[in-house]
Amino acid sequence: MAEVGLLPFARVALQVATLVLPPYRTRFSKHQFTQPQLLAVLCLMRFEDWTFREAEVRLREHQELRAVLQLPAVPDYTTLYRFLRRLEDDTVDRGLQETVRRLRRRRSRPVSAAIDGTGLSDTSVSTFFHRRLEQHAHGPRPRRPWLKWLIVVDVQQQILLAQRARQARGCDTRALPGLLDVAARSAPIGVVLADAEFDSEANHQHIRQRLGAKSIIPARRRGVPNGAIRNQMFRAFPKKPYRQRSKIESIFSAVKRKLSSRAPGRSLTTQIRQALLLGLAYNLYRLRHHTALRGCQQSPTLARRLRSADSKGLGRGRLQLKTGKTRCLAATAHSKELRFIRDANRVPCPPSGCKLRTSERRRGSAPSRHAFCKELSGLGLGGGGRQKN
Repeated sequence: MAEVGLLPFARVALQVATLVLPPYRTRFSKHQFTQPQLLAVLCLMRFEDWTFREAEVRLREHQELRAVLQLPAVPDYTTLYRFLRRLEDDTVDRGLQETVRRLRRRRSRPVSAAIDGTGLSDTSVSTFFHRRLEQHAHGPRPRRPWLKWLIVVDVQQQILLAQRARQARGCDTRALPGLLDVAARSAPIGVVLADAEFDSEANHQHIRQRLGAKSIIPARRRGVPNGAIRNQMFRAFPKKPYRQRSKIESIFSAVKRKLSSRAPGRSLTTQIRQALLLGLAYNLYRLRHHTALRGCQQSPTLARRLRSADSKGLGRGRLQLKTGKTRCLAATAHSKELRFIRDANRVPCPPSGCKLRTSERRRGSAPSRHAFCKELSGLGLGGGGRQKN
């Protein structure tokens, strides 16, 4: 299978979908596919940017993917389309809040939230192709407007807290209070960062009085602004904390490069639902990496190796290697289990490409490489490679 990480994503998507949807819509359903299974398939479609027919073909080809999703058969593309039309926006919002709860876990500190919007195309046709058609037609051609996708993100974790989609035409100033209220249900907000598009005295007051957070929104450059808070932003704007707002642009770039840059659909309702599923797929993508990292650090094989290291007199501090830009031999041999030792600052690793710290050579406190290789070989962490005499 060419897709990397598809099975972990499908597993996490099915777990989240099971918590937000009942198995069947009514007791008169066909009971062939459950609603969580179909929602997980829709998230896979946004993750891989598949069409409905491509999703049917890929599920038919990939037996392991069907086993992870617990599908007794391959759903037809019309089944997926009808389920998308029946799917409610509140269900997608509940799934997004569940991913935020899993990603944050026990964190209770207020987050720095940033809000912004971007455009999503309704088709995969490039703008260059549209321009060429207009050149040959000697005039502009009718074109459907793009979809505007508004999101609220946590700039530290770079995850979505709330989202909304609408038609491209119009101002987004009035959408800020509703989005922040939804985001505040998932995480307490300490600072709100936004660009000048959301500048208004009402938005500042809503953030500071209703949410109890600090608002940093630059005033529009049209003379001296009205309002006490807008005037304060105009006179003394806090530039240093406002720099964190640029991370939301990085999230837009990651979504459009890794997942999709379009919200396909013939009707506006379908396009909006596809955009909301795109945000859910991005959080599931982050949750997949978060779960894989936790599983790596808590693997039973790693625990056995650490117990063996303690029993042979080689403490965990000795397993922390200093490599610089070169990966150590133990991390190369067991990268899935000992990934956490790459960034430590204690004993140098055995390969000839790594060097001892100058302070350790002067003190004579660093162990010899030959003895260190023997200890690693005894633990089964690496062979030692060729050493310089």
